[in-house]
Amino acid sequence: MKKLIHKFLSHSISDSEKEELRIWLKDQRNYNIFKQYVRDDYDLTTLLETLDEQSAYDEVWNKINKTDKVRFLNSARVQNIVKYAAVVLVFLSIGYFAFVNTEDQIPQPVIVNNNIKPISNKAILTLQDGTSISLDEVENYESLNLTSNGEALIYKEDASAEAATTYNYLTIPRGGEFQVALSDGTRVWLNSDSQLKYPTSFVKGQTREVQLVYGEAYFDVSSSSNHDGAAFKVIAPQQEVKVLGTEFNIKAYYDEDKVFTTLVEGSIALLSQDREEILEPNQMATFNKINQDLVVNSVDVYNEISWRDNIYSFEHKPLKEIMKVLARWYDMEVEFENDDIENTRFNGVLDKKQNIEEIVENIKDLGFINTYEIYDKTLILK
Repeated sequence: MKKLIHKFLSHSISDSEKEELRIWLKDQRNYNIFKQYVRDDYDLTTLLETLDEQSAYDEVWNKINKTDKVRFLNSARVQNIVKYAAVVLVFLSIGYFAFVNTEDQIPQPVIVNNNIKPISNKAILTLQDGTSISLDEVENYESLNLTSNGEALIYKEDASAEAATTYNYLTIPRGGEFQVALSDGTRVWLNSDSQLKYPTSFVKGQTREVQLVYGEAYFDVSSSSNHDGAAFKVIAPQQEVKVLGTEFNIKAYYDEDKVFTTLVEGSIALLSQDREEILEPNQMATFNKINQDLVVNSVDVYNEISWRDNIYSFEHKPLKEIMKVLARWYDMEVEFENDDIENTRFNGVLDKKQNIEEIVENIKDLGFINTYEIYDKTLILK
């Protein structure tokens, strides 16, 4: 039956095989297994826009009895339906399926004191004098030339400032995200487990400089034409990025060996180890912190910046790497029972606000893990 289902999903099933499949599906257990795979692989426009899973499945069932070919989701269409998607996990290879053996007893998840929560707006603002202020989505904050509305920290230009001598730090903990609008109008989105150092006001006519101490940030830089030609510079681990006005993303986590700089629009000059690279839109520079190697490639920008819109889009990513991202978002620890689980690769889209159990259940339903356990803030995949 694995072969028949594979043939059905790859449009190569014959009429006689289709009849054999139809008879097999009369068993309720077989029906449930097949329905889950149809749900994940069938054209999701019907499934997600109507929010009627049964109707979507019925349409597929009808097609089993016809010669019409079923349309399938492709990577381009993922971007068109992400606003509807809670979790979409698409097989990297349509030819690979891991089906649950209905004859065996399916191990049940073990959940003890689940304290793994979805990402939320929260940050810690550290002032020049060392004072720390907790910012979150339920409380507003206001002081001098800055205010917080619960999801963003907003600075106003201080006309009385003669020099940018006062610096603040904005630290985003694991499980958090936040935005900051700098005094020059530049907007910065900060991902989980990140820290940005910046002046509360910039000196007119001089280069506007901030530092991404660690983590990931998306920059929408106010044009230099609005600031007497003053360029904007981001200092990141072992590299600098100079811009005149553009949008780009820098990913530089302290526990990763590489720094990724992705240009969305405009132009930037990336300086690293006495080497300079000019990036064009849709290019990403990858700097290896170990061997100091710098490589520039064209990329799908959407996959690199989707986190800013509460979406994680990925292609050909191993489960270990996916879980590293989720560990930051959900402030949890992830353990794998074996290497085979770690190296399973996926294409797909995840919603940052999704409950962690729903995400893991989807992976479990696909057959790539047998079960999982949650203890407090630790997730164990088996």
